[in-house]
Amino acid sequence: MTRSSLTLAIVATATVLVSASAGCLVPPPEEPGSLDDIEIREYQGEELSSIKDFRENSIAGPQYVSPDPEIYSLRVHGLVQEETTFTYDEVMETFESYEKVVTLDCVEGWSVKLLWEGVLVRDILDTAGVEPEALVVILRSVDHYSTSFPVEYFYDNDILLAHSMNRVVLPPERGFPFQLVAESKWGYKWIKWVNEIELSDDDNYEGYWEQRGYSNIGDNDGPLFD
Repeated sequence: MTRSSLTLAIVATATVLVSASAGCLVPPPEEPGSLDDIEIREYQGEELSSIKDFRENSIAGPQYVSPDPEIYSLRVHGLVQEETTFTYDEVMETFESYEKVVTLDCVEGWSVKLLWEGVLVRDILDTAGVEPEALVVILRSVDHYSTSFPVEYFYDNDILLAHSMNRVVLPPERGFPFQLVAESKWGYKWIKWVNEIELSDDDNYEGYWEQRGYSNIGDNDGPLFD
């Protein structure tokens, strides 16, 4: 699919100032405002959930990741023509951002519908160059969580690696710097705090929850367990 065929709205990149501290913690703003005063709750006539409607269920608790290039990077490697590493700022400046409303359905029985903004995963993959023998995209995060998808999932769909939700930069507990918006998949496929993308020919790879019996495909209209 070419960029001109996308129906997503291209979003002008806003300048976001993020404070970095020593280590990997992101300090709170000096004068924090109410989230109700910041996030949007309606988009093109469609009511949105609140960021606060999420339930915390990560495997190691929220991760507080600094965007400092000495601390954080997004690595793309494996069966690619050129292994590539991006800083947070390079991702934000190199790739066009798009936004779309997508609902996350959790296996625990709750859902949230939000306006997500991010870059297309396939644009990142194209920069590294996917080798023909690559079958699977494996994503990993700073808390050692992982999940995987067939390569074609990212080329047949407009899948975002999100940096914002409801026009708010991802809060640390929601996945800053990047969360995958895994459309049509159960919530356990929506990996947060992404710091690694690997192209592999191992189509039997199983991520954290998949190793524990959950479906490797993860379609939210299909069976929950393999």
